[in-house]
Amino acid sequence: MKIVILSAGRSNYSTKRLVEAAESKGHTPVVVDYTKAYMAIESRNPSVHWEGRSVDEVEAVIPRIAARYTNYGAAVLRQFEMMRAYTATSSLALVRSRDKLRSMQLLARAGVGIPKTVFASQTSDAAEILELVGGAPVVVKLLESTQGKGVVLAETKKAAKSVIEAFNSINANFMLQEFIEEADGADIRVIVVGDKIVGAMMRKGQEGEFRSNLHRGGESMSVELTKKEQNVALKAASTLGISIAGVDLIRSKRGPLVLEVNSSPGLEGIETQTGKDIAGVMIDFIVERTKGKRRRDKIGA
Repeated sequence: MKIVILSAGRSNYSTKRLVEAAESKGHTPVVVDYTKAYMAIESRNPSVHWEGRSVDEVEAVIPRIAARYTNYGAAVLRQFEMMRAYTATSSLALVRSRDKLRSMQLLARAGVGIPKTVFASQTSDAAEILELVGGAPVVVKLLESTQGKGVVLAETKKAAKSVIEAFNSINANFMLQEFIEEADGADIRVIVVGDKIVGAMMRKGQEGEFRSNLHRGGESMSVELTKKEQNVALKAASTLGISIAGVDLIRSKRGPLVLEVNSSPGLEGIETQTGKDIAGVMIDFIVERTKGKRRRDKIGA
């Protein structure tokens, strides 16, 4: 089976592991730098081109789209959908997961627990916003933040107002979330593939750091998920329509709360911590789904 991996980083750990896993199972992986790909839009013959040649006979696509390239990456992914290839994450689900406002709205509507959250832009009602999330300390995030960048912990009301004013000065959309003190700077990354949880780890920030991102020096450790945490992670991924997801949970006094659902979860931390072949599980899932799509296409032909 020919599997295209859309990635701008061929040497990235996750990309290399997916290539290795696909090859070990007898498939043909092709890494395509989606940032340099281009598309021919035709009603009967849509195509994707890269490095001067057409990327054809593709059966499955695994998107590894960086946040800053979401729009263009989603366009390339849509083109493969038009070519009737199976995509591990649909273009719609990709865009939905990257829109923090939309994803939080969908999770809240589905009854998935999330921290108290307020989204705003260009507002002078800082005091009212703070009241809505329970007051300081409060976490302030830029809407486009990733890997802990653009995320600030405002420990006092005065500090929170200053951060809000700073974001207003650059015309930035932002959100405020309640600070869950009892989490003690830790969250849980849960890897969901299909309707199964295939790995989980706890991530804890460095001393004095409330952000747990491994990219920022946080450490990982093993964790045993409760039944409720398992159900919340599965429901969060399902709500956003993401078949392969990294669901970030935080433990609170009122139960597990979802911070984010990542549509391109990194594999290095989770494989290192759990010792599991997560990439292989993903490839098996994609192959099975592709076969199912083939059968449905034949029936519908």
